[in-house]
Parts: sequence; structure tokens; C-alpha cells
Amino acid sequence: MTMDLFSAGNLGSITMKNRVVMAPLTRNRAGEGGVPQSINVSYYEQRATAGLIVTEATPISNMAHGYPALPGIYTEAQIAGWKKVTDAVHAKGGKIVIQLWHVGRISHPSLLPDNALPVAPSAIKPAGQAFTYEGLQDYVEPRALAAEELPMIVLDYVHATQCAIAAGFDGVEIHAANGYLLDQFLRDGSNQRTDAYGGSFENRARLLMEVTQAVVDVIGSDKVGVRLSPVNPFNDMKDSNPQALFNYVATALNQFDLAYLHAVEGGIHGGGEADPFDFSAFRKLFKGQYMANLSYDKAKGNAAIASGHADCIAYGVPFIANPDLVARFKADAPLNEANSDTFYGGSAEGYTDYPFLQN
Repeated sequence: MTMDLFSAGNLGSITMKNRVVMAPLTRNRAGEGGVPQSINVSYYEQRATAGLIVTEATPISNMAHGYPALPGIYTEAQIAGWKKVTDAVHAKGGKIVIQLWHVGRISHPSLLPDNALPVAPSAIKPAGQAFTYEGLQDYVEPRALAAEELPMIVLDYVHATQCAIAAGFDGVEIHAANGYLLDQFLRDGSNQRTDAYGGSFENRARLLMEVTQAVVDVIGSDKVGVRLSPVNPFNDMKDSNPQALFNYVATALNQFDLAYLHAVEGGIHGGGEADPFDFSAFRKLFKGQYMANLSYDKAKGNAAIASGHADCIAYGVPFIANPDLVARFKADAPLNEANSDTFYGGSAEGYTDYPFLQN
């Protein structure tokens, strides 16, 4: 039997009624203290017909923030806020995992406790500007993390995973993509270290492997996914040999028997041209379930699943504008167009007010 987007499936112990995944989407609408509020509950509940929802990227500590109005997953109030989200999604028969995030150098002192400097593998200032409560401000030169600080970063992921369990999530996704902290360690454009966390592929991947092991130890490998973006130049990212590096990373991740590997197959959010990359070869090296993301429509998604390239497809912008994306795909119905002016911040407009097909 040929599989397609509407076939049931499994990612580890997470059962999916279809293979249409809602991709992680930063929307900047959390309440005070990084606490999810009622409008966030409505937003996720509306999209519970997805086979799986991956939440917006969610900071694991107060030092992990890089944008205004982000939800967190490290305080009791945040756990309580997210519990309302997971309860609502589960009541509609949906599944939801939380994406664990540390932005590293992609932040600004005004967003961090005591106006602290952002942290990074190396003291390399990224090109571009930070989104702050006072508007766009130039990125600053980050502070290079000392090796003895890295176990504390790992413990932040452990604590966030414990909080995710308390909040009722079906699993967690480790965000190691798009130029944030774990990706900054992976790629040599941002990692110039000469210790055990720099230089070789093994050294640059060391923090990701330590984080993954620690998270797996807390929640179980069958509930953990990892997101990578081998050639996304967003956030001033580059690597001298991305194919060899990420082929190594995909192979190394096999040791964990993860629920899935989530790959951004190219460049997103602008930032220049993505380097050439053989995603087919990369995918074949990973022995588990593979979630493909980027520029997939219904036809391309079905083809990727039927061919065995992907086990499920993550859709981003289409899910912003179409809470009932699965039903629209099934009916070959036209899709609502997304209003990019309302992607980041604001209220219900462009968030919970997109029409459903039956309306």
C-alpha cells in the first residue's frame, strides 16, 4: 500500500492520524513572564487536526531568549500556561511536542537578565539586527562560553524537558537549526574554538550529542526529535563543508534511536543563497523517521512520502493561514493566503481569525 500525507503513522511512541505536521512557527504573542495565554490556546487548538504540532521555538531559560513576547518552558507559570494548550490539543485528538530553544548569540542585552551579553561558542558578532522591545538594534559581540559552563546549558535542557513533561507534551524537539546556539556550535562560521567543542566534526557536534543524551535520559528516545538546517544561511550562518559535517551529525544521531530527525531542506527567512546539499544522501544516513520541511505543497509532500524520502512533512506558512490545512488538502480546496504583516506579534488578527473551510 502506498503511503501518503493522509496515512496514519508513528514517530517513535507518538502516533499520528496523518503525516501532515505543523512546523514550529515563532509568533511573538505570549503573555507577561513568557506565559502562554488564552489566545495561544485557541491558536493551537484550531490546528489540532495536524498529525503532529511542533510548537513555536520555546526558550529553555531566561538566558535563552532572543525576541520579544516569547513563551518559555522553565517556570511553574509557564508550565501551567502550556498545560492549557496541551489539554486543548489532546481534547481535539491531536498530538503536540514542544521545541526546546536556546538562541545563543542571536539576542541582545535588553532581552536578557541584567543586560547580560548573549552567549555563543565563540565571540563572533553576527551580521544583522536583533528584534527588541525598543525596535531593531544591532547585534552585539557575544561572550564565548567557557567549557565549564556547558554542563549548565545541558542542565537547562534537562530542566526544560522536565517542565515539558509536567505540561503534558507528547515529546520534545531539540532545536539545533537556523543559526541558534546548538547550530552555532555545529558550523565553523560561528565556532572557532580550539578546545573539545571546536575543530573536528566530533568536537563541534559534542554539545548537541550531550544535550540529546541528557534529554533522552529524561523523557525517553521515543519522544525526542532533533531539528537541523544544514545549509540555511539565516542568522549569518555558514560552514566550510556542510555536506560532510551534517552527514556526520545524521550518522552520529543514530545512536539515540530518536523519534525523528527534522530537516530544513534549504534556506529559509532570507539570508542569502543556500549552499548545494544532497538531502537524499543525508536522509539515507539517518536510520530513523525523517520529517522534511521547506517548500512542500500537497503533491510534493505525497511524492516525498511515497518515494520513502520522508515519513512526514512539516508545513509552516500554510498552517498559519489554514488552521484546517489537512481538510483543505483532502478536499483539494483552495488555501487562504497568509498575511505576513501579522506573522510576528499583535493580537488575534492573522493569528486565530483565519476562516475554516466550512465557513
